[in-house]
Amino acid sequence: MKLVVTGRHLTVSPAAHERITRQLRRLERLLGDSAVSAQCIIGREGTDYSAELTLHARGDNLLHATGRHTRLETAVAGAAKKVGQQARKVKDRWKSRRKGGRALPGLVPARSDELARPPAPSGPRLVRSRVSAKPLTVDDAVLALESSRDGVVVFRQADGGSVAIVFRRPDGRVGLVDTGA
Repeated sequence: MKLVVTGRHLTVSPAAHERITRQLRRLERLLGDSAVSAQCIIGREGTDYSAELTLHARGDNLLHATGRHTRLETAVAGAAKKVGQQARKVKDRWKSRRKGGRALPGLVPARSDELARPPAPSGPRLVRSRVSAKPLTVDDAVLALESSRDGVVVFRQADGGSVAIVFRRPDGRVGLVDTGA
């Protein structure tokens, strides 16, 4: 994670920079690779220090907090604590979107059986998958896609019996391939 420490009308000593870096290591451990960058602006207003902390996480998540105290370390710790609470909420939201990887009832996850032969040098590598197409509605198939790790769900439509495919598009939307007439 890239960290920028700026002093507003004061100079930030290397020792203060190290203490701020130590505070942000906890946030970096919490978010992992999702933490992109952080900016800490230190200022002094009267006898109090103010620390504005902005952390940019994966996607468009900007976590921002301000801490004030007579000691610089305590002001930074207060801002880091508030950003940590926001980071936990964001991380929980990411986990709930994945829905824990649970499979829906009635849906058999696809098994991929890789070929034992090495790939042909001139073409792409082929991976075969055997899928048991259970009867589902399109809405149930989309829910199954959201909870699966694969980007594709093959199913038999409950109303018509034709085979259909629901897949995740590169732009994040969901596509449907209907093989029935």
